[in-house]
Amino acid sequence: AIALLTGWTLIFAQNLAEGDDVAADVWLLVLGVIAFVTLMSVMIMFAVFLGREILEVRRQDSFIDSVTHELRSPLASLKLGLQTLGRAGLPEEKREMMREMMLDDVDRLSAFVDDILQASRLAHDRDKIGMDLGDVPLRELVEDCADSVSQRHHLAEDAIEVIVPPELTVISDRVALTVVIRNLIDNAVKYSDEPVKVVVSAVKDRDVVRIDVTDRGIGIPERDLKRVFHRFYRVSSEGVRQRRGTGLGLFVVSALVRNLGGRVEAASEGPGTGTTMRVSLPQARPEAA
Repeated sequence: AIALLTGWTLIFAQNLAEGDDVAADVWLLVLGVIAFVTLMSVMIMFAVFLGREILEVRRQDSFIDSVTHELRSPLASLKLGLQTLGRAGLPEEKREMMREMMLDDVDRLSAFVDDILQASRLAHDRDKIGMDLGDVPLRELVEDCADSVSQRHHLAEDAIEVIVPPELTVISDRVALTVVIRNLIDNAVKYSDEPVKVVVSAVKDRDVVRIDVTDRGIGIPERDLKRVFHRFYRVSSEGVRQRRGTGLGLFVVSALVRNLGGRVEAASEGPGTGTTMRVSLPQARPEAA
């Protein structure tokens, strides 16, 4: 296309200099320019599409690696626990310890499978997922999520602080909101160094309820604040690679909040400064909406 366009331009310039009839050459040159622009546009679109596909493949490869690790670790632990329980003369306290360890591994596997199924459902049937909206006592829901995460990670009692007015209710789907809050608290704990300190707060501003989950963890670079909500995406840093994850948790949060009519944002001043995840939910009644 470049060669033809260059040739047509030279012929047009030569004919113009010689005073020949250039009307036909003008149309030829115009058609050449149109063909060139069209071809370049198609090539640019193809390059962008190809680049996105390459990134998606890389993310899926990383996801498969993460899934393999997430499955092998608890399965190996369960196998070891079963072998230990099969030994004769095992003390009762040791047996109880192994039983609790195996229950933790089962809970971890169950939560992991739930995340994958939820992410797959949201990715393929996003427009078909309905929400059962109703009044949800927010403090009670947040405390239940905080207790669940605390037990899973064996945290101290004051590791997760809940600052939510007791009378505050939110118009939402209880199941979906539970998944959102639990995932955000779990993420905050997972990406925090010892001692863990996570604060969950909520306020109502006119017709919007804002829920903040703040940690003092490893933080997020500014360029990744929006990317962390993409499916399979994980920040490329040593602190993130040291922790288990599949890049699905925040994708699930983002999709569920969007289905609830709200939005979720990440705020961080950079690595090592902690992160705040803010969920904003509209409080218009379903009938009014």
